Amino acid sequence: MSHFTSEDEALLQSMLRQLLQSVKEKITGAPSVECAEEILLHLEETDENFHNYEFVKYLRQHINNTMGSVIEEETEKCTSAQNQGEISGYDTLVQHVTKKTRESKEFSPLVDSHSSFLRTSQKRITLCILLNAFRRGNGNFIIHLKCSFIYTFKLQLLVERLDPIQPKEVRQEALQTLCFAPPSDVLNSEHWPTLRKHLTMSLSDPDATFSEKILRFYAKSFSSSPFNMTREVYTSLAKHLESYFLSGEYSLRISAGLDVSNTDINRLLKKIRLLNEYQKEAPSSWIRHPEKYMEEVVESTLSLLSVRYEPNHPASPDFLSPVYFLALLDIKAVWFKKWTHAYYSRTVVLRLLEKKYKSLINAAVQQCLDYFEFCKSVGNKNSRVNDFSQQDCSDKQNFSYTGPQLQYICFVHSLCLLGRLLIYKQGRNLFPVQLKNKKDSVSITDVLVLFTQLIYYSPVYPKTALTTHTDNYSPASLVMEILQVFCDQTGCTAECLYTDAVIDALLHPVRSLLSGTEVFINSLETTLIDVADILARIAAVEDGLSLLLYGENEKTAGENSPAAVHVIVQFTKKLLHEDISLLSGSEILPVVKGAFIFVCRQMYRTYEGLQLIIPYGLHESIGEAWKKTCLLSERVPTPVTGVDSTSSISLESKNILLWEETLLDALLNFSATPKGLFLLHSTGAMNDCVNFMFNSFSKKLQVS
Repeated sequence: MSHFTSEDEALLQSMLRQLLQSVKEKITGAPSVECAEEILLHLEETDENFHNYEFVKYLRQHINNTMGSVIEEETEKCTSAQNQGEISGYDTLVQHVTKKTRESKEFSPLVDSHSSFLRTSQKRITLCILLNAFRRGNGNFIIHLKCSFIYTFKLQLLVERLDPIQPKEVRQEALQTLCFAPPSDVLNSEHWPTLRKHLTMSLSDPDATFSEKILRFYAKSFSSSPFNMTREVYTSLAKHLESYFLSGEYSLRISAGLDVSNTDINRLLKKIRLLNEYQKEAPSSWIRHPEKYMEEVVESTLSLLSVRYEPNHPASPDFLSPVYFLALLDIKAVWFKKWTHAYYSRTVVLRLLEKKYKSLINAAVQQCLDYFEFCKSVGNKNSRVNDFSQQDCSDKQNFSYTGPQLQYICFVHSLCLLGRLLIYKQGRNLFPVQLKNKKDSVSITDVLVLFTQLIYYSPVYPKTALTTHTDNYSPASLVMEILQVFCDQTGCTAECLYTDAVIDALLHPVRSLLSGTEVFINSLETTLIDVADILARIAAVEDGLSLLLYGENEKTAGENSPAAVHVIVQFTKKLLHEDISLLSGSEILPVVKGAFIFVCRQMYRTYEGLQLIIPYGLHESIGEAWKKTCLLSERVPTPVTGVDSTSSISLESKNILLWEETLLDALLNFSATPKGLFLLHSTGAMNDCVNFMFNSFSKKLQVS
């Protein structure tokens, strides 16, 4: 049987199937052989070149050499029996010959030899078949066939071809193939650890094509694979970046600025952006996995962000560390907010910060101190910050950052990170911190005083930058966000804000205005409104009110250090009498007055607060201001029926009416206590307050 004719094709195919089935049974626990059989049968039906494959030729020759004589003998016997009518039908003949051949003594050695052959060569043979099929347009079969065997062997070849020692063309072709494979199968493969090493090394390849394709595969993995798999992708990318920043290849400096349109810098930012996107998405799924997986992600991140030169290195202060790049992409540290939101992950993050990466906290505090020193240095020079904290928003083509702008961006990131950290008890336990250039340690109170001072020491913003973007990222706005959050957290407020040092820092501009000291405060009215807002929030809580009335220690409070209530009431009276020259003529002076009156309201609504305020005659000052405003409001024309009120009453008249209502509301609040009601009656505004309250109830407005 030296040649297979077309009439013997069915018999050959039957023998091939029987041989593979026998080998499959022989090699226990080798599902790859079963898959190989599926592949061969599929290719036989779909690939016209099936019989040209070397493996198929080998099987033909092997069967011919080993079983040729047996097959001929059985065929002759069966043909003779068929002629005698004992066997009918061609299919029955093929089945009978196959059965007899399989039961022959020659078949067992064939199976043994072929099993041994498959054990040593099945991967290479099958890969050749698969790759040939892929090249001939059978890619859909390879991608969609539900058999892990395909990806296992395919990946083995990809691992070999992605080795950095391979030619560039070979690696590019392998990367292209990898992008078609389902990420979950790749990450779940036994070859993934080796493949991950090759991919990590290829990320540093000078040819941007490699890193682009690898990042595309990483992004696809992040979006379609579970956290227990993607964590390895993330950590490999983080370690690659850490190695890059520590290598001699990296030489970027803060003072030189950053041109993000540069190809190399753009590639670096893409890598860090991919990390940051994963950082913000991972917390939604990592609670469903073991803590050690989450810890791997957290630690690789903190390790990367801790990269910096040694302090004695000549370029250490000017080193453009990974934190700067992360701040460029996530300026408000949203990633840290998400990581510390849930107790499950917050515990891990703060534990690692305490044990291994406290230098990150030190660096954040130092960044805030450096910015504050800058603010103090510009002082009363009316310095513009378009060189430091903001880019000109109108220049949409500017893709570069100066050194000062980079410093400011990192400051904002550090400020937001610290603000989030101090919300939690575990975070506050990380303080005090010891900075290398300061003799004394920096406590929580020191940090809060620093935050408060940033409200009124920040430089002036140029008009071209006065946009919503600027407001969101100005130091005063950022600090106000942080302090307002603190005021809403009971434990945080008591430990952070309820100290004389913080209250003194808040009242610094107020005391300066009262004493007539020269004030170097930018946006004075806005600063005073912000200060009043925080004071009112503190006064709204019993412990906070006690602090404003008596200080931290009631026994030690005296004339040399009067409690905050005295300073606030005196300043409010001066505002009502318009006795502060720096504020005269200000368009928003009524808003400043109303803000401080509201702080006083929070205090005189209680018996203790009223007792301390009575000697200042604040009720009389408010009553006089109300009467003066009433005279002005009488000149306001009555709205004409059928005419739009917004056009019949000027903006100035509206403001007068609003100010009158503010004063009436303030007087009405004196009625919260019997003594206060008596003081209200003495102002002569009792009836007007009752009418105001009735009208407010009629309009379903909130009345204190």
